[in-house]
Amino acid sequence: MPKAIRVHEYGGPEVMAYEDVERREPGPGQIRVKLTAIGVNFIDIYFRSGAYKAAQLPFTPGKEGAGLVDAVGEGVTGFTVGDRVATASAEGSYAEEMVVPAAGCVLIPEGVDDATAAAMMLKGLTAEYLLHRTYQVKPGDTILFHAAAGGVGLIACQWAKHLGATVIGTAGSKEKADLARQHGCDHVILYREEDVAKRVREITGGKGVPVVYDGVGQATLMGSLDSLAPLGLLASFGSSSGPIQGLDLGLLAPRGSLYVTRPTLFTFASQRPVLEAMAKNLFSVVASGAVKIPVHAKRPLSEAQAVHRDLAGRETTGSTVMLP
Repeated sequence: MPKAIRVHEYGGPEVMAYEDVERREPGPGQIRVKLTAIGVNFIDIYFRSGAYKAAQLPFTPGKEGAGLVDAVGEGVTGFTVGDRVATASAEGSYAEEMVVPAAGCVLIPEGVDDATAAAMMLKGLTAEYLLHRTYQVKPGDTILFHAAAGGVGLIACQWAKHLGATVIGTAGSKEKADLARQHGCDHVILYREEDVAKRVREITGGKGVPVVYDGVGQATLMGSLDSLAPLGLLASFGSSSGPIQGLDLGLLAPRGSLYVTRPTLFTFASQRPVLEAMAKNLFSVVASGAVKIPVHAKRPLSEAQAVHRDLAGRETTGSTVMLP
């Protein structure tokens, strides 16, 4: 029997049990993937803790993974047994194998290994929709990206630099600041020691930035708004510090008729042609070497509890991959 992580009740990392599960057969429109690498993301913590609700209990966490197709359901085209595939929209990738809708999977091209694919799908596609679809970064733009040394940050900052932007990042330590600089940041603000908005104004000659990408949430909200130029956009795409509660729209007017959006990967990737275009864009910049995917930890799937403790404690940089 294949092994998987199962959550029988919401709670801390200790609620994740490593146990045998029944093998499932793919239904119409589905494929079964024998996983070789599993991506780890903050959204997994939201589901495990109950901040986001799973469809049912018990459930297997995990949105992201890469591996080999080993069974194909009725009506599936474009995938055959033995294909290397990756997904960022799975339900239950913390497992040795999973059954997923084929529509949410993409073929992994030559030149990209499985661990890299598993580490970059959710974070890389998030960077893609942020930089290309939420606000289209242009040469000459100056942008602010919070948590620049995090999983999404290290990918997005390299990519924004490749697009010709000046990249300002925030980080919580000098070590993380150094890492951010190595991955595309021109300026790094130590948010525990410096006033972020004040530093952004100094760097931009008082103008502010046209866009702030903020996956932190409540803790960074005001600093983000105060960093924007008139008509600027706050793209709030995550809430690692806690969700933003009761945003007062009156704050936007005196700061220059600001815009705020809460985009999600699902909105963009739910359209198959868009997902394929996003994946092609992502794979091309990775294969070319313009964007390097930093896989800083590889851990056995059986150590999922420890992996979650490290992630929640902000002990990680870059991407962590679990191996079945």
